[in-house]
Amino acid sequence: MIFRKQALLVVDVQPSFAVPEGMISDITALSQRLYTIATVERHDEGITPFERQLGWKPGPDDDSLVPADRVFIKHGYLPPPEAIDHLKSLGVDRVLVCGVQADTCCLAAGFMLFDAGLQPTLLKWLSVGSSLDRSADLGANLWRHHFGSVLHSADELQLDG
Repeated sequence: MIFRKQALLVVDVQPSFAVPEGMISDITALSQRLYTIATVERHDEGITPFERQLGWKPGPDDDSLVPADRVFIKHGYLPPPEAIDHLKSLGVDRVLVCGVQADTCCLAAGFMLFDAGLQPTLLKWLSVGSSLDRSADLGANLWRHHFGSVLHSADELQLDG
């Protein structure tokens, strides 16, 4: 399949999460080749009860560890609707997704992208799973089942130039 326009969505690659340094470097390299947006999870207990229900909360002022053309702050698992609207306004048809918690936050982004008529594609080698499965295998299996598109290496990318 040929895609007319692609973008990269980097999900929650921020100091509050244990993100491998090599993964940050590889995502940064890819972000220099594609229009990139990133999400950053911020804590507001009044919006999302992470601390009350899960006994954990992200840092209050984390920033993205990957440079992006636009950064969107989110509270909870889903990306903000403005992020999806922004991608649609660019005429993007496929969104390459990578980052933290392939089985929760990345998957939530996939559902929003899919429901918005875009083709979400998980970059498994640039993603980690939650504490339930750091390998991201669970997330990749769920992603393949729901959206059909998982890439396992940079060799599978179809980028111009």
